[in-house]
Amino acid sequence: MVQLPPEKLGSFYLGAEYDLENKKIGSDPINYDARDLTTHAVCVGMTGSGKTGLCIGLLEEAAMDRVPAIIIDPKGDMTNLMLQFENLTPEAFEKWINPDDANRKGMSVSEYAKSTADLWKNGLADWGQNEARIKTLKETVDYTVYTPGSDAGIPINIMGSFQAPKGNFDEDAEAYRERIQGIVAAILGMLNKKEDPVRSREGILLANLFEHYWRENKDLDLGLLIRSIQKPPMAQLGVFDVDTFFPEKDRFDLAMDFNTLVASPQFQYWLKGDPLDIEKIYFTADGKPRHSIFYIAHLSDSERMFFVTLLLNSLISWMRRQSGTSSLRSLLYFDEIFGYFPPTANPPSKKPMLTILKQARAFGLGAVLVTQNPVDIDYKGLSNAGTWFIGKLQTERDKSRVLDGLKGAIAEAGQSTDLDFDSIITGLGSRVFLLHNVHESQPVVYHTRWAMSYLRGPLTRPQIKTLMSEKKNKISSSSTLSSTKKSNSAAPIANSTEAPTLDPSVPVKYLPAWKSKSQAAAELNVSSDSLKLVYEPSTFAAAKVRFYDGRKGIDEVKDFNLLSGSPDDFGRIDWTMSGRLDNWQSDLKDAPDHPDQTEILYEDLSDNLNDSKDLKKIEDGLEDWLYQNKKLELLSHKGLKLTQESNESPEAFMMRLEQLAKEKRDEELDELQEKYATKFERIEDKIRKEEQDLEQAEAEVQHRNATQWIGMAETVFSVFVKKRRRSISSMASKSRMASRAKQKVRESEEDLAELQQDFKDLERELEAKLNEISTEWADSMKSIERKEIGPRKTDIKIDALLLAWNPFWVSSNGDRTSAR
Repeated sequence: MVQLPPEKLGSFYLGAEYDLENKKIGSDPINYDARDLTTHAVCVGMTGSGKTGLCIGLLEEAAMDRVPAIIIDPKGDMTNLMLQFENLTPEAFEKWINPDDANRKGMSVSEYAKSTADLWKNGLADWGQNEARIKTLKETVDYTVYTPGSDAGIPINIMGSFQAPKGNFDEDAEAYRERIQGIVAAILGMLNKKEDPVRSREGILLANLFEHYWRENKDLDLGLLIRSIQKPPMAQLGVFDVDTFFPEKDRFDLAMDFNTLVASPQFQYWLKGDPLDIEKIYFTADGKPRHSIFYIAHLSDSERMFFVTLLLNSLISWMRRQSGTSSLRSLLYFDEIFGYFPPTANPPSKKPMLTILKQARAFGLGAVLVTQNPVDIDYKGLSNAGTWFIGKLQTERDKSRVLDGLKGAIAEAGQSTDLDFDSIITGLGSRVFLLHNVHESQPVVYHTRWAMSYLRGPLTRPQIKTLMSEKKNKISSSSTLSSTKKSNSAAPIANSTEAPTLDPSVPVKYLPAWKSKSQAAAELNVSSDSLKLVYEPSTFAAAKVRFYDGRKGIDEVKDFNLLSGSPDDFGRIDWTMSGRLDNWQSDLKDAPDHPDQTEILYEDLSDNLNDSKDLKKIEDGLEDWLYQNKKLELLSHKGLKLTQESNESPEAFMMRLEQLAKEKRDEELDELQEKYATKFERIEDKIRKEEQDLEQAEAEVQHRNATQWIGMAETVFSVFVKKRRRSISSMASKSRMASRAKQKVRESEEDLAELQQDFKDLERELEAKLNEISTEWADSMKSIERKEIGPRKTDIKIDALLLAWNPFWVSSNGDRTSAR
């Protein structure tokens, strides 16, 4: 049994040293300094080598250290991180047992679940772990499974990648253009276009469109992109006019390709869900670090490349906004890089991965890249990796390629070694790895610890749906009013085929009806023939609220774009029930925008939304509501003297706070270790001196013993030569000297034992102080204060207030779903 080392922030418990010659696990645990991951890591091993267990153990330790992670999971293995059972009961395991595994063992599912629960409990105990550690792990980090292009887990909205970056384009034009190039390559790949994204007409047009709108600080969406392909906002591309460079007919074909993609019902899953916002992917709003698992096993090769490229480019943009640090800020984990980082080809994913490997260290972003296909990997690019985990390999060719990569990394670090890596790798078995870390003096062979997560194997989409159902139920849509409504009470009467006539002082707009009748029928589970398109009167307001506090240096303006219902009989609107309409300037149309339908109806309009007086009353009520209900909540940490800045999200502040705390913690730990290093050196010097004294004393005893035996022989001889008195006196003197020598040995042994005990006491003292610092900083993250700043009445401005006709598909039984 291996003893669990003391829990210490910044130190990852990976396993124990392994005696390769005797095939025996040692008692010394392997602890890995978290900061070493800032120079990145590579993990290579064949199927069955145990690399999934190693990597899940590494991610568990990162979670325990509050290090957030993006986990790209092409195969589905990393979803096992969700299977953490703090009670380790058979019932917890049973629902995740693979029936085929039970059948192969000749057991029922319940019997196999009990066997597995016992196996996990005993396995954890053998490595010094228990249920309490699993409980701590689950409480420390938030696990979320994202499923791009699917709603099995949490969908991810790719439109975040098209948003204009924060900052001046010209100040960092090279970085922005590099990101645009990656996005364009990913988009063309999604369309199965083989054209060169850099030199082709398609790539050049798209890149210029992105640059044009980003320079204007304007976000793109697919609708704007398609319209701009047909009618580009620029007159020339290079020295030629647009139509000469890329004729209108050819542009129309490209726009049609995009439209065909967007019109696909399956593509709609790419446009909903959480935004591709790295801060929110790394941290929850309440400050909990998040391990975000991007499950992409269900996607086609082109879809995987599309998404991975967008994700990596978004990560780079976020990374470059961070401050420099030597502590580990966050992780990027890629469970299988085969196909994304080849030695000669240049898929869209390769350039951003190279950028991360070369630049991310300065920002505290560590990359862990894993593969079971070690041949077709760009090892020249991986020479920046400072840590190599090498497991059992399948062929000599695999071993040769990995050795070339490892030697390149050693040379890149300016190191050399005489170790026979070839023999070591050949002798590796399951769960036994060679760990080479450029920050350590020598490589080590070690056996991985038992994973706290149940290593069940890849999960399917239905299983992910089950895992994420509770979290998905908690996520409420904040984009609009409820999109689907069941008829529980009398609905407003829709009896007019024409919109009601209003006073000219009341502005009127229309929300587009872009959802088809067949899509709506499928959502409501009704026949298409039973559906009518009904416009419901809604009130839209666009307001700006300024939050100002001169002492705190806060001056922030927030936009509130609210879509609510009609006023009640007293002219009031319940703005608490409103939804957001962020892109209102492009979404609101001057005329109805809907598919051709045989029957379109308008619901009756409230009597309290007819003229300018009604609007003024609604505006006054909105101002009062904003004044009373909208506050700017600021987070602060008194101990670290850190306050949330203007326009900084809670997730960004929590990440900044977490990083500052880690840096302060690491400084204290380093300072303490340096201080104790001097104490250890003094004791070690004394021990060496005492060992020398003991060695001399033991030699003196041996000498005196020999001298005493010689003296006894002389005494016996002196009886015959009549010198007895002198011989007896000499023998007594030599006996006393031998006794004194033995006494000196005993004293040296006692002094040496005392010094060795002092050394152990100092080790325990250092360990206690290190744990004290770790605990202190872990507890400090709980000391976050929340302060509210309210607006002044003069700091509320209503930019727009109007009637918005909101389209719904309504069935004959009264059920309805948004047509937007």
